[in-house]
Amino acid sequence: MIQSPVKLLKASRLKTRHLQLLLHLYEHRSVVRAADAADMTQPAASKLLSEMEHILGVPLFERHARGVEPTWYGQALIRRARSALSEIGRAHHEIEAMRSGRMGQAAIGTVVNPGTNLVPQAIAAVKRDFPDILIRVDMDYSRPLVAKLLGGQLDIVIGRILGPEGAGDLEFEPLADEPHSVIVRAGHPLTQRNEVTYADLLEYGWIMPPAASILRTRLDSMFLEHGLAPPQNIIETASLPLIIHLLRYGDLLTALPAESVAPYIQTAQMQVLPIDLRVRMEFFGIIRRRDQQLSPGAECVLQALRATARNLYPAL
Repeated sequence: MIQSPVKLLKASRLKTRHLQLLLHLYEHRSVVRAADAADMTQPAASKLLSEMEHILGVPLFERHARGVEPTWYGQALIRRARSALSEIGRAHHEIEAMRSGRMGQAAIGTVVNPGTNLVPQAIAAVKRDFPDILIRVDMDYSRPLVAKLLGGQLDIVIGRILGPEGAGDLEFEPLADEPHSVIVRAGHPLTQRNEVTYADLLEYGWIMPPAASILRTRLDSMFLEHGLAPPQNIIETASLPLIIHLLRYGDLLTALPAESVAPYIQTAQMQVLPIDLRVRMEFFGIIRRRDQQLSPGAECVLQALRATARNLYPAL
């Protein structure tokens, strides 16, 4: 869609210093504190804010005795400003990389299961052909990863779109679902039982994802549906390496896709308990921003992810 010359002219009058001040105002909710953070005087900050509002023709912040609060217009600009500044920073790093002889860089985020097979295999394929591409990987849950994608901190996410926020700005290519099992160390007392009940799972401590995660909600619901209170003896972490070591050195339980710890199961260091959790997550897939043009390095990673996924998930 072609924008009108008037709209393009207005947008072009916004400078980096306007956007930086905007984010400081959002963070500090005070013109005085935002001015300090931006290393300028309070009158200069007030003038810049007035300039922005004049350029766009709408109020961006409401002034009150306790400071300032963004209006709906301000919130819309703040979302885009964060992404724009992040993209400018990434462009600078990409140019520096190319000046140093590298093909550029790519920043990807992944949830646990594809982070243990799909992503490493795709990266290995990229590095065989393009060793100079710098690849950064962030492993986390889908919500924070998608937030970073929308904020311009990531190029690609392998995860899920779990809510409407930002969904209209995203493209999703489904790859596979992710059934979860109860994983324990080899020799755990529950492995000696021919049958394991849901009540048995409460006899031992649990390694749980953070309370705000979808998986945690579904695990809690699973116990409640069987007339049981959710585990109270818990350790909260999203770190797979820490989860693995906690399992190895204690009689703890956790819910993970068996594929994510396949090497430990294959070498008899860990076991899957004989109980169907009936906990599944939505399909994970490749998530990108609709309006984003990937760098050559990120485009190489995207193509490698797609090619690797076709081998790993033949049903695609």
